[in-house]
Amino acid sequence: MSHEPAIPRAASLNRIGLLEFLRQTLAVAEAEVRKLRHDSTELFTRAVQPTLWLVVFGQVFGKLREVPTGGLRYQDFMAPGILAQSVLFIAIFYGIAVIWERDLGILHKYMVSPASRIALVLGKALSAGIRALSQAVIIYVLALLLGIHVRWDPVSVGGVLLTVILASAVFSTFSLIVACLVKTRERFMGIGQVLTMPLFFASNAIYPVTMMPRWLQAIARVNPLSYQVDALRGLMLQGGHAAFSLGVDFAVQFAVVTVLILLGARLYPRVIT
Repeated sequence: MSHEPAIPRAASLNRIGLLEFLRQTLAVAEAEVRKLRHDSTELFTRAVQPTLWLVVFGQVFGKLREVPTGGLRYQDFMAPGILAQSVLFIAIFYGIAVIWERDLGILHKYMVSPASRIALVLGKALSAGIRALSQAVIIYVLALLLGIHVRWDPVSVGGVLLTVILASAVFSTFSLIVACLVKTRERFMGIGQVLTMPLFFASNAIYPVTMMPRWLQAIARVNPLSYQVDALRGLMLQGGHAAFSLGVDFAVQFAVVTVLILLGARLYPRVIT
């Protein structure tokens, strides 16, 4: 009677487990993305804020010569920052959907499903990233209209899209953690509004870190948004470069999103208690 080697069998079981984990993650992401079909006008309303920032703020502050942009036009310099800001403002309120799901009883169905908690959180993070890609499309369209010098080669565009997905995953997962802790819509909205502007202004989105006072520079260097903007600036703009280096930017983002997903998976069941 022949026996299969133990190591190949273990490897096969691990492969099956990985495929099932991916299937669960993609199923959750697909269910979340499908909601966008019921509110397609959301894509148009999302275009208002970045348009105002680039057209009004960008052109007005472009007249100033004091902002050291490294040889870039100010409007070009701020375009990646406005993309990151748009993703932040959408993703930071993503957790309110978790509270709605709890109130509607949908979350209980997720909790009794065979899907792992990590797959549930990762699926939601991935769906938030996919939804945020519309912001990249909006910024690229505005760039064409405003004459912003962006790179159009596939590697640069692909890097920008990956950064957008990662950035949205970071802040949507953070938002989910906040939702698990506060559990009510009113408290969640209050915290979300308190966090968005400090995160934005304590980053390099609309001015370089070197312009900040030392205490604010220290905050900017631990702010994930700074690394997201830095990666976008290095990938998106002709003549742009990453001040921290793209390797550091992506390493920080992957590390932060990994920690947040693991923490979110641990806290996720608490939202229904």
